[in-house]
Amino acid sequence: MLEVTDLSVYYGEARALEDISITMDQGEVVAVLGANGAGKSTLVNTMAGIIPARSGQVLLDGAPLQRLASHKVVGEGIALVPEGRMLFNQLTVAQNLKLGAYSLDDRSEIGALQQTVYDLFPILHDRRDQKAGTLSGGQQQMVAIGRALMARPRYLLMDEPSLGLAPIIVDDMFDLIVRVHEMGIGVLVVEQNVARTLEICDRGYVLEQGTLALSGTREELLGSSAVREAYLAM
Repeated sequence: MLEVTDLSVYYGEARALEDISITMDQGEVVAVLGANGAGKSTLVNTMAGIIPARSGQVLLDGAPLQRLASHKVVGEGIALVPEGRMLFNQLTVAQNLKLGAYSLDDRSEIGALQQTVYDLFPILHDRRDQKAGTLSGGQQQMVAIGRALMARPRYLLMDEPSLGLAPIIVDDMFDLIVRVHEMGIGVLVVEQNVARTLEICDRGYVLEQGTLALSGTREELLGSSAVREAYLAM
């Protein structure tokens, strides 16, 4: 199980998160919802070891992670698909993917992982020698997800995967998240697209101004008047 307990994060004296506690396991798709500036990205970046916490813990199967460097967190089985994708635009698709397996030495294993990504995203096989910066937004997001999968994660943290994508591509992206989960990987999805996210998640958490405002199963969140009024225009 991946757990966050009583997590508080500050930027200087400005509070970003206060006493946040969430849990997830590999059998789940868990949503983190909220408006822009609610602290969603700060949460996943802290879980990934990129941003330090002022207090609280990030635990994987009971072992603390919050003092590990980000590359060590990846080695423990937690990979981040960052907001904005953060690809190396001048490198090819294949080169970007291989960077995700930087900690692996077995070439045959790296090749097998790369083939798994190509099976999941056939278009990337066709574009494998193309520079990542020349791809469409949806294809770049596929590369970002594929690069994270090259690290053999048990848990995948996805920060705004639908951001900036055309509506028809957004639907494809959420379908891909389900396919990744079906590979046995726990997925934490940070999203402003609440309606679409609630279609695929098992449970969710709602952040407001750095605090946990609401949590529940998909059905409970869909049945919440606060969620419907604030995020679903119902």
